[in-house]
Amino acid sequence: MKLNIKVAGVQCDISLGKPAENLAKMREYLQQLADQPLFLVAFPECFLQGYCFETFDEAMEQAVTLDAADLRTVQALAEEFDRHIVFGFLQRIGDKIFNACGLATRQGDLHVYHKVHLPQLGVDQFTTPGKRLTPIIVDGISIGLNICYDCSFPEPARLLALRNADLIVLPTNWPPGAGRTADYIPNARAMENNIYFMAINRVGEERGFAFIGKSKICDPDGNDLAFANHDQPEILIADMDISRARNKHLIRVPDKHEIHRFADRRPEIYSDISEQLKMERR
Repeated sequence: MKLNIKVAGVQCDISLGKPAENLAKMREYLQQLADQPLFLVAFPECFLQGYCFETFDEAMEQAVTLDAADLRTVQALAEEFDRHIVFGFLQRIGDKIFNACGLATRQGDLHVYHKVHLPQLGVDQFTTPGKRLTPIIVDGISIGLNICYDCSFPEPARLLALRNADLIVLPTNWPPGAGRTADYIPNARAMENNIYFMAINRVGEERGFAFIGKSKICDPDGNDLAFANHDQPEILIADMDISRARNKHLIRVPDKHEIHRFADRRPEIYSDISEQLKMERR
């Protein structure tokens, strides 16, 4: 049985340290999309506050707790426009900062994921890594959240898919040097797990970094459903048949060419991964 949804990703610029401006921009984009029957709209990593903070104190001043008015605003927008919203923000918990991804539901709830893999770049130099990879079920669709550098490792997407994620949404801030990641990795993560994958990047400049765009939405075969292959603002829209992501048994020629993305795995051969062996840096 088909289970069809329509999604959108907003490739846009972000104003550093100006959440009110960024929220106003979110409303403008949602208004542009108001006549579309969308299930979900995704915005880039650190959309609320920006990314290129240069000190812990500067980032901490911008980070918010989960009861913050700015987050309640996003929740209200999700309810008002009747669609789920994925967006990046900096979260404060005690004396720690997390690079967070929020999923504000049309029912008014807020689910939060913390970035697990942290590069030596921007605010990630001052954030604490997350520890959980668990899909979120909204309106019968299982959504996995990753952030930027997470997609450079196959394990997060695989674990989310093994936990029945239908779709992974990856808000990102890809700078120069990440072009090949943007071109190929979302497609690979989609194909190897037979899921849908959205990578939504930003554009514009921030403290010397010019972000490259290249947002894309991929289907379970690894094909591009939408690709903003440039560094300018764009809204990507794609239709998804979620039943495709739930069928891991792919029959190309009956009894002659059949593969199963999960049943064909040999996890007993991969035991070194689960042992978390540490490799010396070369």
